[in-house]
Amino acid sequence: MRAVLCTAFDGIKSLNMGEIAEPRPAPDEVLIDVHAASVSYMDYLMVSGGYQMKPPLPYVPGTDAAGVVVAVGGQVDRFRPGDRVTCGGWHGGFAEQMTAKASRTSRLPDNVDFNAGSTVLHIYLTAYYTLVDRVRVEPGETVLVTGAAGGVGLACVEVARLLGARVIGAVGSPAKAAIVRDYGAEAVIDYSSEDVRDRVKALTAGEGVDVCVDNVGGALFGTLARLMRWNGRLAPIGFAGGEVPSLPMNLPLLKNYSIVGVFTGAWADRSPDESTRAADKILQWVGDGKLRPRIDRVLPLERAAEAMVAIQNRSVSGRIILQLG
Repeated sequence: MRAVLCTAFDGIKSLNMGEIAEPRPAPDEVLIDVHAASVSYMDYLMVSGGYQMKPPLPYVPGTDAAGVVVAVGGQVDRFRPGDRVTCGGWHGGFAEQMTAKASRTSRLPDNVDFNAGSTVLHIYLTAYYTLVDRVRVEPGETVLVTGAAGGVGLACVEVARLLGARVIGAVGSPAKAAIVRDYGAEAVIDYSSEDVRDRVKALTAGEGVDVCVDNVGGALFGTLARLMRWNGRLAPIGFAGGEVPSLPMNLPLLKNYSIVGVFTGAWADRSPDESTRAADKILQWVGDGKLRPRIDRVLPLERAAEAMVAIQNRSVSGRIILQLG
């Protein structure tokens, strides 16, 4: 079957179309005919050798996909052939078929198509786990989201707004501001040209933010660490800026705030029942129109490298979809 193959951990140039054997589901897995797969920053980071996980080479990238179940493992009773599903894993989505743990698979509502469905699990499960489970956002709190126009960033903006928070989005270019406002941010800061500290102080009457969800890292994280309110929660969930920051620990001490790490993939592996329930709730919200997955563009599978280039160039708002069939 056709698949995108990564042959070395040296970036986009290592991606090629190829033929691989059709996978078979393990006892706790489902086998899915892939109709759509979404492309994430994690996919780009993994093929570039910058992610903590390095699958055996060659491997098929792709964390998220949606399609139709064609077979199930002997231990699986939640799904049957013909079910429309979305699924996630560490890799394997950029192919005509993929296997996924049943615990990392959820049924699609009838009114959610495969393109939108393929975006849901990684971005919204990360947002849900961050905001509901880890930092426990309360209605009326002020939440700052960096990298707010990306897939996970927009999902965090949407979910925080749905939970009743006041949301401030931070973006890396002025072109992305309107999208972030459209998804629920009350205010948007362009950290490529504005002083983040001054803007946050002005927007919060000098009080700072209750929750900060940081997708960027680098020097920006040091600024954010000085903008937390008493009893706040600072949640690093990614380092799109390329630098893993350090933190003077007197800062959380003086403001009594918490640093709350978020690793959604590990949580899904360690707590499959919890993550399955969360995924089902998210998909209900999507089906009800409370969440709106943003699709930046749709490309055929053969143009996966082009999608990765767009991610590398930070020209994506939401998710790029690779469509099959």
